[in-house]
Amino acid sequence: MELNIRGDKIAVTKAIKDYITEKMERLNKYFEGAKNIKASVLIRVKNNEQIIEVTVPTSKFTLRAEEKHDDLYAAIDLVMDKLERQIRKNKTKLNNKYKNIIQLDLVMDAPDEEEEEEQKIVKRKNIDTKPMDEEEAILQMELLNHDFFVFKNVDEECVSVMYKRRDGNYGIINVK
Repeated sequence: MELNIRGDKIAVTKAIKDYITEKMERLNKYFEGAKNIKASVLIRVKNNEQIIEVTVPTSKFTLRAEEKHDDLYAAIDLVMDKLERQIRKNKTKLNNKYKNIIQLDLVMDAPDEEEEEEQKIVKRKNIDTKPMDEEEAILQMELLNHDFFVFKNVDEECVSVMYKRRDGNYGIINVK
């Protein structure tokens, strides 16, 4: 796997690069042709927290995980564990979805270290969206104490999803 390791407000030393490279090699067993995959690793510092974000794009899907910790090496270990869990948990679903496609990039007979409980939809909800602007949507979302809010965006003339980001700011997804 080819790695692009970069730091934001942190110098990426050879020791850090070597540690990340060693840990990322654990993922090679899950991919066919791992040498063709170009993973991106971003290391950031915010206050006293070390944040590592790993993105592994393949031809059919993208794996992504992010972890925060006071110790960078602990954050690296946590993010690798999270990526492996994602692969193990979803490989059956991915295999079923892409079973007619010859090259999936994942090795489906990689060992299962633990059986994960299958997730399913347990609730459906129909909502009537009220036309409003983005400021009113933020107000409604805060009043409901939710992390997201769906509304008809009068400014964009579409359905939008307003969501609260981890950094405390807001994001919006427009569905056209």
